[in-house]
Amino acid sequence: MSADEFIVTPWHVEGDIDYDKLIKKFGTEKISSELLDKIKNITNEDHFMLRRGIFFSHREMNRIIEDHQKGKGFFLYTGRGPSGHTHIGHLVPWVFAKWLQEKFDVNLYFQLTDDEKFYSKTNLTLEETNKFAYENALDFIALGFNPEKTKIIINTENIQTLYPIAAQVAKKINFSNTKATFGFTNETNIGMIFYTSLQSAPCFIEDKPVLIPLGVDQDPHFRLTRDIAQKIGKQKPALIHNIMIPALTGPGGKMSASEEKGTIYTTDTPDVVKKKINKFAFSGGQPDIEQHRKLGGNPDIDVSYQYLRIFFEPDDEKLKKIYEDYKSGKLLSGELKAILIEKINEFLKVHQEKREKAKQQIEQFLLQNK
Repeated sequence: MSADEFIVTPWHVEGDIDYDKLIKKFGTEKISSELLDKIKNITNEDHFMLRRGIFFSHREMNRIIEDHQKGKGFFLYTGRGPSGHTHIGHLVPWVFAKWLQEKFDVNLYFQLTDDEKFYSKTNLTLEETNKFAYENALDFIALGFNPEKTKIIINTENIQTLYPIAAQVAKKINFSNTKATFGFTNETNIGMIFYTSLQSAPCFIEDKPVLIPLGVDQDPHFRLTRDIAQKIGKQKPALIHNIMIPALTGPGGKMSASEEKGTIYTTDTPDVVKKKINKFAFSGGQPDIEQHRKLGGNPDIDVSYQYLRIFFEPDDEKLKKIYEDYKSGKLLSGELKAILIEKINEFLKVHQEKREKAKQQIEQFLLQNK
């Protein structure tokens, strides 16, 4: 693969992603300053993930905003494919979804696709993906969602609720479109071929429009959903996409639950976090201190800086100072890593306490089959 090539699918992300090219390739719309202003006017807040372009692209977010201003309701939907323990990259759309839920006062559904990970991962059993679903649910709950307005869907356990909707969707999606969208072959198992129908089902669980905050790699599923929504008498789901969170080991691709050295898990101890970042975090610094002081570092490719920008430093002034100090050579790579280590461990200390409490709360979040 050449330097300017990249791959973004729901199951594989590789290369240095050019997001402007990806917008054209996927046919989405860049989030404009006008849209940002509309959101800010309603929420009275300028969320740093929007301001910094962490959420960069959308499909029909304008329609959701306009409907809301007319007094029409909507709901939120996001999710996770439980193939391993939760890592910090997974938290980005969940934290943003929580902000949207609070600002717009709407219901939210969180889908855990234990079936899809069983279909797509040859090494995982259904029992394992179901176990990971419950583990991942604890991280979701730990972020502080309101159980009165938030329900967790586990596919294999809520199939009674999902299947009648999925059947409506499945009848309208043909194999030719699925094959073209995902590159399926004759060797692809039929679970994978049918799966988009189940990921579509929560879009229509309420008789209202839906807004889905998600990683842009999941967009292809919902392109198919949007194509057929009106054929089953429903509104097209609206989407808002976040960028891919890079692996510790460097730009290109994304953090993956199955690549331990490139990943910070929400269950990592302070020592493990420190060791991983010091040992594996890709640096934009110079080879030695003397050169770094003279030439400065490159924060735009430095993973520690990117994690601060994406999630761990919401204060723009503090982030700007880190950027300038690093670029000028005043701040060394090791010192930048130390800032990130402290921020992550502060966050995880609180998160892990809430995660433990979530074990007693999980039942009130689980969707009951109708």
